[in-house]
Amino acid sequence: MEKQELKHFENQNLRTFGRRHGKKLSNRKQWLMDNLLPEITPKSDDLAQKPAILEIGFGNGEHLRDLALANPDKIIVGAEPFANGVAALMSSIANESDNVLMNEYKNIRVFPDDVRLMLNDLQNINFDEIWVLHPDPWPKARHEKRRLLNHDFLNLLSKHIQNGGKIIIGTDHWEYYDWIVEQLKQTSLKIKSTNLDIIKTRYQLKNKAGTTNPKYLVLSL
Repeated sequence: MEKQELKHFENQNLRTFGRRHGKKLSNRKQWLMDNLLPEITPKSDDLAQKPAILEIGFGNGEHLRDLALANPDKIIVGAEPFANGVAALMSSIANESDNVLMNEYKNIRVFPDDVRLMLNDLQNINFDEIWVLHPDPWPKARHEKRRLLNHDFLNLLSKHIQNGGKIIIGTDHWEYYDWIVEQLKQTSLKIKSTNLDIIKTRYQLKNKAGTTNPKYLVLSL
């Protein structure tokens, strides 16, 4: 599988994320990945019927679950290439007794790969909101080209938001924040707001960049 994945990505944009796999999954998590995950893969027919929200790089899925609970009338799509993060989400949204998806999370869909692949497949699907919280800042100069939120990717996202929709970005790496602002100059996106209620995620609590608070960008066309 890994060889196929690497070969596949040779023909895609430069990889913007780190590892795909961590420690070995438990038997339950592996079962959920093999059996439940295929049932909740996002499909264009499904997404065309209801408003949808996308979160890119959801980590262990804390914020994705909050979105699902706060928006029961919308489909919540999460894209995450790190298998252990996907497995952690699957474990938290399925009943331990029978591994069936909990009723309150039946609006969740999961794409366990590079979000650019999904967006290319779902070209006619637009989202009310697109969230990107704490993406890898790739702080070393030689790795800057791997940053996800470059102008090309932002332009891609702009093609997948509804009229009146928004893109919400959060990072605790302030140099990355300033870099994103510069990238926006090469897009049609406008900064609607820089204020957002604090969102507590595992990555924010780690505060890898050592800054006081994360910064946010709320973008619209």
